[in-house]
Formats: sequence, structure tokens, C-alpha cells
Amino acid sequence: MKVLVLSSLAYSLTNFRGALLRELVANGHKVVAVAPDRNDAVERELDASGIGFRQVAMERTGTNFLRDLGLLFEYVRLMLRERPDLVLAYTQKPIIYGGIAARLLCVPRFYALMSGLGHVFSEDSHARVGLRKLVSVLYREAVRRARAIFVFNRDDRADMIRFGIVTPRHNVIQVPGSGIDLERFVEAPLPRQALRFLLIGRLMRDKGVYEFLEAAARIKADHGDCEFWVLGHYERNNPTGIDEEECARLARQYPVTFIPGCTDVRPYLEASSVFVLPSFYREGLPRTILEAMATGRAVITTDMPGCREPIVDGENGYLVEPRDAEALRAAMMRFVEEPERAATMGARARDLAEKVYDVRKVNHQLLEEMDLLQAPWRAEPEEADARQGISKAASAGLPAGPVPVRADADTVSEPRKVAH
Repeated sequence: MKVLVLSSLAYSLTNFRGALLRELVANGHKVVAVAPDRNDAVERELDASGIGFRQVAMERTGTNFLRDLGLLFEYVRLMLRERPDLVLAYTQKPIIYGGIAARLLCVPRFYALMSGLGHVFSEDSHARVGLRKLVSVLYREAVRRARAIFVFNRDDRADMIRFGIVTPRHNVIQVPGSGIDLERFVEAPLPRQALRFLLIGRLMRDKGVYEFLEAAARIKADHGDCEFWVLGHYERNNPTGIDEEECARLARQYPVTFIPGCTDVRPYLEASSVFVLPSFYREGLPRTILEAMATGRAVITTDMPGCREPIVDGENGYLVEPRDAEALRAAMMRFVEEPERAATMGARARDLAEKVYDVRKVNHQLLEEMDLLQAPWRAEPEEADARQGISKAASAGLPAGPVPVRADADTVSEPRKVAH
């Protein structure tokens, strides 16, 4: 079977969907991946895995409907050339315009992988009501004949029904996000230095960066040995984004070290004690939370759709109210006052990552739901093998200097009930 996978960023094809694409190939399918940009490293990795690559231009963040009609036309041309048996699309524009193109050409099978509805549907969004209605209509037409719509958190189905995107009869399936590679993100020992809180995410106000800064300032005033890191890609064009100049100002004002986004966050996770994501953005299920859990780190995040999915409050982390710097400070102080919590909760986080969010299990579920399984299910590797190769960065500490910029594209998440 020929499978066409539509994305909005080349980097995401290998960083977020690489394991899924390889699993498709392993099951005997011909896979062609599509993105609007070129990335030599991505294309080499795809080629080495026997995956084709096609470029289709797209304005990733634009809201000009007439320009986006050009994307629809290009998708139609692409599908006429490739003649896919199945189209799998993820992120907003590929789902909308890829889904409509698949309908126009009567592609036998279309699936949407919705890692989140996006900022336009957030309660705090300043998007025009008309824009939200237009996007809802476009989504509805795109997924009208979808075989299935995969979502990462339990709130999305109800929201999609409320916005008129789907009806109760649509096949909406909740999956554990994109999963996490437990052999790449291994459980690492906690650092022996001072307690270190780490936030990883796109540098936007919606990610709770300012709440983290305020909480850090209050804790540092009484506990000077604590450290606070923010690692993320500068956002210059996003309306809530934080650019280089603003980061420099904030670094002078608050006791926080800003680290530019990078292509490999593992050394920073291993050098941290607790992971913090105070986001009030409309998430799907943040991949950074899964990466932190797989590394064996307790998580503090907000009681928001997506963020709360993988957290069992009081076991592998804490949930706090969004936009509440004092509540965030209080949760962080639990680790300051009882540092052993970081170890016990971190171990529980790794355990949940293994039981629920293992990328092999998630991909098996996706392929099973799409009726694409041909290869037998492979046995899990020995526990010891999954834990080999732990970096020594956690015990050695890391410099906070500049590193290569990371293109944070899509945040992913997954499904699990929160206990209060």
C-alpha cells in the first residue's frame, strides 16, 4: 500500500514521526513524506529508511484563505502524481487542505492525526470569531469522510463536537500522543548539584514563561542555591512570542538562565532535577513532558487539556492552575523542602512512560487502527538494554552557553486520566 504523510515542517517528520514512518516501511508499505521546507539531514535520514520525500510550499502561520487555496491546488497535483492508497495528515493546514484534496480525488482512505486543535481554539485566544468559525468549517469538510481522527487528549473530541468539526458518529480515537523512544530517552540519575528546575518549550507567553520567572524569583530570594533554566526557540513572529532582546532583558531581571533551542534536549533534561511546563496554550500533549518522564523527572504542569493527560497528581508530578505564579511556586517548593520527592516521583514518571507512552506501543496501536499491520509485534527489549548509554551530563553539570537553534514544531501528547 502507498501511504502519503503530510506535515507542516520537515524536521517533525524525523523528530516526531520518524519511528512511525519506519514502522510503516517495516510493514511493507511504500511511504512518501511531504513537507513545505527542505532539510538535508531530514532527507538523508528518510532516504536511509527507504522513505520518499516531496516538497509542497506552505505558509505555516499565515491566515490568508486565498493563499491557502494554492496549497490545496498543490496537494491535488501531488496526489494525482503519487496516487496514494492512504493519506495521513497531521497539524492544522495539512489536515485541512490535505483532507479536502483527498476528498476531491476520492482517495480511498484518509486519517487525521490531531496533536491539538491549535491556538485559535484556545479560550485565551484573541483570534477573531469569524476566523475560528472559518477554521471549524474547513476542518469539518476535511474530516467529513476520514476513516478515523486520532487525538492526544480526552478534551479534544468534546471540543470538536462543540465547534461543529465532527459529529458524535465520527470515529475519534484517543491515542497516547506520538509516544516516546525509551531507548533514546533513558532514565538518568539526578544531578548531585543544587536543585535545578527546567522549562523547555517555544518561547511564548502562552507557555507560562513569565509565571515560571516570577516563581523562580520568589524561591531564589529564600533559597539561593536553587537553579532555574529556560530552554527554547525564540519566537519572533508569534503575537505572544519572546525574542532575543526580550530574553536578554528578562535574564537581567530574573534569576533564570535562558538557553537557545537545540536539536537534542537530552543533556539538559539529564542535568535537571524537576521539569516544569506552566503552559496555558491549547496543547495536544506536550512532547517535552513525555521526554522528561522518560528521563525519570518529576513534572510540574498546568491543569489544562493536554498538559494534565500524563500526570497523576501527587505521584509523578503536580498540577497547578494556569497563570498562577504563586501556585507554581508552591508546587516547586515541595521539592525544595523535600528533595527526595524528585527521585521518587521521577521513578514513577519513568514507570508510566514505559507502561503507557512507549513509542512502539503507540505506533502499533496507530497501525492497527489503520489496518496497516503486517509484520508481527516485536517483543520488548530487555530492561537493562533500554537503560544503557545514560549520559554523564547530569552528574557533571552543563554550561548554559549558546547551542544550535531547535525548530520546535509540534507539541505532542497523549491520553491518561488524572487523579486528584
